Amino acid sequence: MNGTNLYRALRELLPEAPLLVATVISVQATDGTSTVQYPGGNQQRVRGTSAAVASQVFVRNGIIENAAPALTALTIEV
Repeated sequence: MNGTNLYRALRELLPEAPLLVATVISVQATDGTSTVQYPGGNQQRVRGTSAAVASQVFVRNGIIENAAPALTALTIEV
């Protein structure tokens, strides 16, 4: 091998997971997860309990990353 890290080369080809905004609808402190709801109405159980119910959070790869600002969502159709 010529020193090339094939795994790193593959990771550079793949897209990064999107950062999504969701609203926390419940927190399950017993198992360290929360249930969030996305603007379209879909719900997902994600890891993390750092946010309170009804707060906005950033979610990536099924993990709460940070609190998100409480802004009004705007949809623009083109």
